[in-house]
Amino acid sequence: MTVAYDGSAYSGWQVQPGRSTIQAMLELAIKQICGEQVRVTGSGRTDTGVHAIAQVASFSLATWRASAADLCRALNSKLPSDISISSISDAPEDFHAIRDATGKRYRYQLQIGGTRDAFEYRYRWHLQGPIDVAAMQEAAKHLVGKHDFASFQATGAVRKSTVRDVRELVILIEQRQGSEGQGRASQGRAGQGGEPVGGGQYVSLEIEADGFLYNMVRNIVGTLVEVGRGKQSPAWVADVLAGADRTKAGPTAPPHGLFLMRVDY
Repeated sequence: MTVAYDGSAYSGWQVQPGRSTIQAMLELAIKQICGEQVRVTGSGRTDTGVHAIAQVASFSLATWRASAADLCRALNSKLPSDISISSISDAPEDFHAIRDATGKRYRYQLQIGGTRDAFEYRYRWHLQGPIDVAAMQEAAKHLVGKHDFASFQATGAVRKSTVRDVRELVILIEQRQGSEGQGRASQGRAGQGGEPVGGGQYVSLEIEADGFLYNMVRNIVGTLVEVGRGKQSPAWVADVLAGADRTKAGPTAPPHGLFLMRVDY
């Protein structure tokens, strides 16, 4: 199944005792509809406050006899408004949401300057002061390709290899068409002239790779923001990458600006 969710109210994806999580809500809905206690396997574990446009998850049912589309409609009737299943399809019995993934794409959203947007603050890291987006774009070029991303891995999830292939990393200034509703709805509200309500700029970073280390995207964003603030040069990012040491990189960006956009198989 492909799932979208607003992670603001949840303690991440993974089931945790005494906490509300995305995985737990999906498993509860399946039990209510199908009468089966199943384990839902997501393509990855998003952290507390992280969102998804198209998370992919798999599970097996023994008793369901109607169509996958019927199951999708039934489960959505039991899920809270901030979790929605966009589709369910039959898969081979050996399909595995984690193992079979060949790549993912994430998006991180920023508001630069202006007054904090009361309607988008849950989905953007609000940065005050001047930010040199062009310098961030230049710095990002050093991260494209196959590299050891150990400098951008947080502790807590040891992997056999820290080498990843970043296929694309782009930083975009979002263009909007004003408050008459003519802009792209997926990019939220805008004021007159295409600026966010309260002024400033809306900027998004999109990154696609064959896989990601724990907190890799947020650590990359925090590092690029250091460049944007003028604390480091664009070339510094290449030194951080070569150092293979988390302490050499910038801070971890907050979770609420991060979206899982797509999982490839």
